[in-house]
Amino acid sequence: MNTSVTTSAPSIAIDVQNLTVGYGSNVLMQNLNFSVNSGEIFVILGGSGCGKSSLLKNLFGLYQPLAGDVLIEGQNITKALGIERQKIMTSFGVMYQQGALFGSMNLLDNVTLFMQEYTQLSQDQMDLLARCKLDLVGLLPYEAYMPSEISGGMQKRAAIARAMALDPKILFLDEPSAGLDPITSADLDSTIIDLSKNLGITFVIVSHELASIYAIADKVIMLDKGAKGIIAQGDPKVLRDTSKDPRVHQFFNRIMSKDAA
Repeated sequence: MNTSVTTSAPSIAIDVQNLTVGYGSNVLMQNLNFSVNSGEIFVILGGSGCGKSSLLKNLFGLYQPLAGDVLIEGQNITKALGIERQKIMTSFGVMYQQGALFGSMNLLDNVTLFMQEYTQLSQDQMDLLARCKLDLVGLLPYEAYMPSEISGGMQKRAAIARAMALDPKILFLDEPSAGLDPITSADLDSTIIDLSKNLGITFVIVSHELASIYAIADKVIMLDKGAKGIIAQGDPKVLRDTSKDPRVHQFFNRIMSKDAA
């Protein structure tokens, strides 16, 4: 009897092919090739000014790459136009670094905003769905609060709820832990893990917070400004413990450079 078990390869949520990122003649990163598996928490990291946030904005179509392609669920966002592009854009959600909530709207209205633009749901239906999103991030009791009336950590969670408004399969988060104290950051990490585990959401996150990276990341890529590319990828704890690249070792072990000494 054949007792072998065949396992299918993980599906790819995002496929990056020969991507070059920059502005005009200023190239930040070139010839990037990597993929993000469905359901994965994938973190982009590296030193200051290496192009982490620029790469993220190229991935979700806010910036146009200098060269190369980004395929989201098999659809090329760098080439898509019109209705095709809009369809891709509604398949994911984005949380910007400062949350970018609308200060003149309460949390419920912040979450329903994109539903009003992209769905034909009634107001009652939108409100019900928005409450579900707020509940997922622990903010249902605060639906009537204005962004200025809640803490920074709660604002980040509200921004994630808004990013989930259209039930995306993928969420892009830019520095979600920036400006948060360690306890609040850990709470946010727990929220991200729960959403990934329970809803199967794929996360692509820019971060330099090592405690958060170790807690949440299934896989990371490390960018380097000098190399203008990826110098390491894999499990962050494995990279910390085994990498022979001094740049990687220095980053993951928080070793001050000789130049800064």
